[in-house]
Amino acid sequence: MARLNAAPDDEALAALREVCASTAWAHALLARRPYATADDLLAAGDSATGELDGADLDEAMAGHPPIGRPRPGDPASAREQRGMADASDALRAEMLDLNLAYQERFGHVFLICATGASAEDMRDALRTRLGHPPEREREIARAELGRINRIRLARLATIVTDGTGHEPEEEEAVQEPEPLTEATGQEQSAAAPASVSTHILDTSLGRPAAGVPVTLAALGEGPGARWTALGGARTDGDGRCKELPALPAGTVRVRLDFETDPYLTAKNADGDDGSDDGGAPFFPEVTVAFRVRPGRHYHVPLLLNPFGYSVYRGS
Repeated sequence: MARLNAAPDDEALAALREVCASTAWAHALLARRPYATADDLLAAGDSATGELDGADLDEAMAGHPPIGRPRPGDPASAREQRGMADASDALRAEMLDLNLAYQERFGHVFLICATGASAEDMRDALRTRLGHPPEREREIARAELGRINRIRLARLATIVTDGTGHEPEEEEAVQEPEPLTEATGQEQSAAAPASVSTHILDTSLGRPAAGVPVTLAALGEGPGARWTALGGARTDGDGRCKELPALPAGTVRVRLDFETDPYLTAKNADGDDGSDDGGAPFFPEVTVAFRVRPGRHYHVPLLLNPFGYSVYRGS
């Protein structure tokens, strides 16, 4: 505490910006020095967090990496996200998809005080919060930011710094979780056909879309090649389509056809979806075509809502 109080403004400001990326927040705490006790410092932090306006709150949240993706050289986020260290590849992939859906819906990173939380805890919270109205979710994110700031401030009040506002060198050696790779498991032979998987997340509800028919077609090489329908399956309770047919050798393009009409019709049967045609889905089907290469796996999720959708290459 004494060192924070006595540090030159630039050093103290750098240390505070390591706690919270908001410039306004850091300057507010800087202006209130000296602090008699750690409790005084925490109270000042709480007050400054509550006073952040829209742009300042956005700046603060932008300083946090997505769950499961701590930034290289950022010991704080790596330490706080240790609950993801033992997460399975499937859970990591699900978190990636949910994070993307969250950012698409709310326009900012999913923020949660991850200290002490398991990967499953964070996944469940993310699923729940995807269904919140934007105004409510923003205040929840502010509260989570406040919790994170308190933990980091308490640490700042007790750690020995090197005079630059950074933690000791050994803290920066925290190992990060292994990044997701393009393949889903064992290295695949370059001679083997490509493989494809998908799942559907209903971003308007923040949960998987179950029971949606998905069909698969393949296109081979050559000027006379034609699309060949291979069959399909329905998404399960997790929104995943686990029974898609295998691709034949020589496939260079793949097409996924999502029959979204039955799912959206059932969802909008009460007609309160804002449409002017009795709740009939605006997008009764979604077709996605993409290139593939032999020996590689392609996971192509669909993020769906009644009036829009997006697809991307996942992991």
